[in-house]
Amino acid sequence: MSAPPLAAVSLHPLMDRHLEYLLVVRGLAENTIASYAHDARDFQAFLLALGKRVETVEEVDLLLYLAHCRGRELDDKTVARRCAYLRSLYGHLAEERLLPDNPAALLEQPAVPRRLPDVLEPEEVALLLEQPAADTRLGARDRAMLELLYAAGLRVSELVGLTLLDYDAQAGLLTVFGKGSKERLIPVHDLAQQVLDAYLQAWRPLFAPKTRHLFLNRSGTGLTRVAVWKLVQRHALAAGIVKTVSPHTFRHSFATHLLEGGADLRSVQLLLGHADITATEIYTHVQTRRLAELHRTHHPRSRLFHA
Repeated sequence: MSAPPLAAVSLHPLMDRHLEYLLVVRGLAENTIASYAHDARDFQAFLLALGKRVETVEEVDLLLYLAHCRGRELDDKTVARRCAYLRSLYGHLAEERLLPDNPAALLEQPAVPRRLPDVLEPEEVALLLEQPAADTRLGARDRAMLELLYAAGLRVSELVGLTLLDYDAQAGLLTVFGKGSKERLIPVHDLAQQVLDAYLQAWRPLFAPKTRHLFLNRSGTGLTRVAVWKLVQRHALAAGIVKTVSPHTFRHSFATHLLEGGADLRSVQLLLGHADITATEIYTHVQTRRLAELHRTHHPRSRLFHA
């Protein structure tokens, strides 16, 4: 079955209403809304090819659509998101009584295998942080950005969104607005604070700022996520790190190193801004390894065996 191109398909009014609900009421991040809008266009194209409308869909049509997605060899994560979109769409429409029933009520959410993220060793982080030349305008900015990515475990969208008002130098705190505009406070350790303060006082004014963003490009306006990704790649290459390194690698390394240092999972959840502890549980392998080491080191019978 061939579907018309996505660009030729306009969204159904009920789909538009659902996306507006997700944005305004649920407060989902714009990136998530954009992904769901793409899913909506794809589903609408499938329905047009099937001769169906949003309001006449039955459960079997949803199953056919998910099978259609798998037949196009979409990855497991995308298929799972498409299923989550259908469940959200029809659940909302049924709850608002815009449809008599919910055809997605019995739709099972596919399980997505959880891949452990790449993590840098502390020595690799230290080497990478040393790459920017701290005696130049761009180098001082890059060093401060990399320090902050690792010190605070920020998402790249959170980093580029920081403004001068979000940093309290006296208290050593960042105010971060994460997914769904949820606010959290993150402490910044002394070394990162020292590097950040030096950038703000001596180097940021040289960018001729046109906005209040913390980190600026050559034109004095805020950096983009792509620009940050590119500079991270450049400095990782200069450091000779062969792993795939992205801004998110710093976030994973931040969480892993905290847990290895003795932090509990709940504290790391709060620092990362995860709404649900299940999102943080991907790092439980770190705690398991640490508990095994503690048991081996401190249990009296284990100490006898390893003596």
